[in-house]
Amino acid sequence: MDHTLVLLFSFFHVLRVGMGAPLRGDQLKVKVGKDADTLIIRLTQNFQMPPNLTLSPPSTELAGLASIVATLKGYNNLISDTFDGVAQVKSEISDLTNYINQWRLEHCRNQPSKPLVPTDSTTNVQHLQNQKRFVHTVSIVALMRVKEVLGQLRKNPDLLEIC
Repeated sequence: MDHTLVLLFSFFHVLRVGMGAPLRGDQLKVKVGKDADTLIIRLTQNFQMPPNLTLSPPSTELAGLASIVATLKGYNNLISDTFDGVAQVKSEISDLTNYINQWRLEHCRNQPSKPLVPTDSTTNVQHLQNQKRFVHTVSIVALMRVKEVLGQLRKNPDLLEIC
């Protein structure tokens, strides 16, 4: 039998095993990256910021998994269920938030984390939600903020490594 063939099969086996599943942290980054890309495209195509409406810069920065979960949950809660075409987006935001939170609970057990509290950005907009005439505006602002958060996660995936 030809030894070259045996060596070739051995090499391919080692190559296949070595290129297996991604590492735990990379797995989170890949999943969040894919979901963020999908959501950013959906938000860009389906929801436009009115030209006369401007957003002030967010008042808090993302500081790890706990703040990402709190921020996404807070904004998702601000989006009105009656807003046209938003059911799919809210569901995807919720799924992504739950995935990140589950990851945080499983992998950050021994590390201290900040409590899940709404960020300043969500509470600044939340007071408008109670007034019926601003439901549409609050939903648009919350959708644009979600898009910004997802953009930050795409630019700096290392935020997903901080508990």
